[in-house]
Amino acid sequence: MTYLDELKNYVIAHARSQGMPPEHSAAILARVDDDESWVREWSAEGDRLAADDRLPEANAHYIMARFPYADGPARQEAAARSRAVFDRWRAGFPAIRPLEGPAPGWTVGLDAPEPRPLLVLTGGIISVKEQWAAVLPQLDALGFAGIVTEMPRVGENPVPYDADAWRFFPALLDAVEGRADTGRTYLLALSFSGHLALRAALHDDRIRGVVGAGAPLRHFFTDETWQANVPRVTTETLAHLTGAGPDKVYALIRDWALTPEELSALRIPVAHVTSLRDEIIPPADAALLRERVPGVRVLEHDDVHGAPSSFAQTRLWTLLSVLRIHGGFAPQRLALTKEFSKLRYAS
Repeated sequence: MTYLDELKNYVIAHARSQGMPPEHSAAILARVDDDESWVREWSAEGDRLAADDRLPEANAHYIMARFPYADGPARQEAAARSRAVFDRWRAGFPAIRPLEGPAPGWTVGLDAPEPRPLLVLTGGIISVKEQWAAVLPQLDALGFAGIVTEMPRVGENPVPYDADAWRFFPALLDAVEGRADTGRTYLLALSFSGHLALRAALHDDRIRGVVGAGAPLRHFFTDETWQANVPRVTTETLAHLTGAGPDKVYALIRDWALTPEELSALRIPVAHVTSLRDEIIPPADAALLRERVPGVRVLEHDDVHGAPSSFAQTRLWTLLSVLRIHGGFAPQRLALTKEFSKLRYAS
């Protein structure tokens, strides 16, 4: 499989997570035959949608144009257009405000008369904050203070992605101390940011729960046989974020692995979505999670990394898991449980 074929394969999960019909993204990808046309075709569709004032859809296409990371002027321009149309869209939601903290982000519900519990949402090594920030009005309606930002070195986050990258989460809470009830913080940390969130939870007792999906824990960092078969797009993205070459990145991150003892030491609720055919995260990591993390709740999908065919289920279950961990929101939890059960049964 060529690198371009890999990009076409792995962009599908991200496109579906933003509501793109599979046939729509397939039609765009059919017009892509090299790296230049990748950015051009996705951006052209974004331009068309932006001109029609279909801003969330335009944003999604610009995000796909900069996929997997902004490695040159064309993708940097696509990322800038994404931020611009998102800014136009959020004008209709004055409660959504920029984050003042260790990295750019979007917030809602800070500085409420009665400080609100805090939900922090981060994506993985590819997804940017504008991909997820449309959830903020929902968090506001539920009564959370919300922050949507990027994991270290992704998008606009300037924090280094290194062995100390987990410290980003405590720094984020420090930045909004007094503006939310940070003593009741919940991290919805997807993919690689989930690894950082679990380590942060070992050190910061303000974090009351972690919900994740497809997070590397230990074996991804240590199993050289598995690493040799990790998709090139993942390896090169990790190399880009860490500043190491693709041939050196796994040696660099080897010591980042969580130990079984550290996972056993977690004393907060943890919920996690696992794909049974994940080609990026080894099954041994999911097994270790079940074995070592006390009381962990796991949702399994018979799917590849990111579970693109089950995104609606994942979205509902992860939010429901946050509400369960919090312990309140009984009417909302009941409604989400019913909706999730319908989707699960239908599949």
